[in-house]
Amino acid sequence: MKKAIAMMMIAGAAAALAACGVQEPAAGDGFKYTVDAFADLKVMRYKIPGWEELTLRQKEYAYHLAEAAKFGRDILWDQNCKDNLRVRHAVEAILEDYSGDRESAEFKDFTVYAKRLFFSNGIHHHYAEDKFFPACSRDYFASLLVAVGVPDEGLLDVIYDPDIYPQRRSTDTSGDIVKLSAVNFYEGVTREEVERYYAGIVDPDDPEPVSYGLNTKVVKGEDGVIRELPWKIGGLYSPAIEKICEELDKARAVAENDIQARAIGILMDYYRTGDLRKWDEFNIEWVKDTLGTVDFINGFIEDYNDPLGRKASWEGYVNIKDAAASRRTAILSANAQWFEDNAPIDPRFRKPVVKGISAKVINAVCLAGDSYPSTPIGINLPNADWIRKEHGSKSVTISNITHTYDLSAQESPNSTLAEFAWSKEEIALAKQWGGIADEIHTDLHECLGHASGQLLPGVSTTAMGEYSSALEEARADLFGLYYAADPKLVELGIMPDPEAYKAEYANYIRNGMMVQFTRVAPGRPNTEAHMQNRKLIAEWCYEKGAERKVIEKKVRDGKTYFVVNDFQALRGLFAELLAEIQRIKSEGDYQAGKDLIETYAVHIDPDLHREVLARYEALHLKPYGGFINPDIIPVVENGEVVDYKVVYTDDYLGQMLHYGKQYGTL
Repeated sequence: MKKAIAMMMIAGAAAALAACGVQEPAAGDGFKYTVDAFADLKVMRYKIPGWEELTLRQKEYAYHLAEAAKFGRDILWDQNCKDNLRVRHAVEAILEDYSGDRESAEFKDFTVYAKRLFFSNGIHHHYAEDKFFPACSRDYFASLLVAVGVPDEGLLDVIYDPDIYPQRRSTDTSGDIVKLSAVNFYEGVTREEVERYYAGIVDPDDPEPVSYGLNTKVVKGEDGVIRELPWKIGGLYSPAIEKICEELDKARAVAENDIQARAIGILMDYYRTGDLRKWDEFNIEWVKDTLGTVDFINGFIEDYNDPLGRKASWEGYVNIKDAAASRRTAILSANAQWFEDNAPIDPRFRKPVVKGISAKVINAVCLAGDSYPSTPIGINLPNADWIRKEHGSKSVTISNITHTYDLSAQESPNSTLAEFAWSKEEIALAKQWGGIADEIHTDLHECLGHASGQLLPGVSTTAMGEYSSALEEARADLFGLYYAADPKLVELGIMPDPEAYKAEYANYIRNGMMVQFTRVAPGRPNTEAHMQNRKLIAEWCYEKGAERKVIEKKVRDGKTYFVVNDFQALRGLFAELLAEIQRIKSEGDYQAGKDLIETYAVHIDPDLHREVLARYEALHLKPYGGFINPDIIPVVENGEVVDYKVVYTDDYLGQMLHYGKQYGTL
């Protein structure tokens, strides 16, 4: 799944949204969207529009898919760091059993640490990937462990020592990024050994290449032999995968159609065998289901957390189709070949035939694994380039999540737009068109951007190594940015006004150059793939357009602003950079990709960074958001389930503790 990470979005005009097939959620309905806030995080709850219109069978199908998704939670925790579950179990014991003073300042500090731990699925920040620490003292934490009878056994060192597991995924390319990363994908091996191992089993000429290593841990035994330990029933994570398959089997029995049932059966075979050919077979079958209302993601999918871009984190997602809002993405899908044929890239890198892009707008029903609590706002799968080329892909925009961000932002009196936009005109443009323009950019990114382009024969899908994710996200973003300004979108009835794209251009540059760095601690580099992508695009365009002042840096009252002066020239720069990044990917030019990332995407100007952080702190906002799931409750009468009701809980810690008890397997 190529992800578009959610930012706090500016609400667009209701009329424009409606005209483009987007239902604007009602504000002021008494439903509180923000349910908790702590550290640099806020937690929201989302509604599920359309749930009551589902049949009982569809609700049952969604329910069991959601249960299957929740049972994968412990897998992700263990993948993120091998000591994460030990820490979580100790924290859960304290929250549930501690009978001492819960009103003391130190216990409140401990509670904040617990909330951060749950939010990040481990001891490392979910986005920055650096280890975070409790504000309460080590001695106090030790006293809590004693009070609930949990032995230390090195646990406090894991929690408090900054030299133990400093980064989940290391970005220090001057060292061995495998050994320096806390992720639990490798043990006893170096980067060189891992790359040599896979070089010996990967066939670069295979037209249907297997994603070797996607579902395994690589270890070196005492005998010096390197082995892969598969994640499957009978292998690593077997207890969790067994429960996942139990629920998948129940879902299969009530699937909406035969394609869904076959796909689930193949997925279960994959979980039993660990055979990646089965994973490919599942994805090919899954792509075929374009008529079902309920859909899902379940498996080892994204390789963002692996420093080598090979191992996949576990992820689950259940959703239902928003039929009215999907009209927009259906139009994009139907015209995919036109966009590919007219892309500003070398014709050698264009797909001669774009196959099977299925695009829709969805409403989330359950978030799980690597999508919980923090979730994407757009998804495009499968990831295998050859499957996308030969069989197509599914692309979605997640409507109820983006709308929850909007409505949650409206609950705060302050905004980053008012603080970081240069003029009243820029603010007015964003308020008029920002919401819809941003949604359309997400659609273009997911529906067409990730599905565009092709590799030259013999180029490996892993050729970009550790830079792969950031470059791929930049490629998809640039595709969307370029076409957001194309008259074709107005002609197709997608973009409501020829000038609307300007709101997205201004916001993208403002965010890429400044606002997103509210998410980075002072003095730290920019390491997250999506943030690197945005910084790369914004700074490259700023530099290349400097002589013409396409983007101009302005200072007023000691505050810095970045202002787009020439929108069409900026579009031309987007086209140039898109052509270059597509060339890099298509030709497998690792050095050129590395140079782009290292030059434009990593290093943040320290003076500007301090300024941005100070300005943002004064707004009293949280730079990161995540979600708790609604509870889906079976309604039983006379021993039979007659309905599945949705309950919108607002208890963040309660849900986390409940999930630990109900779905804990490891």
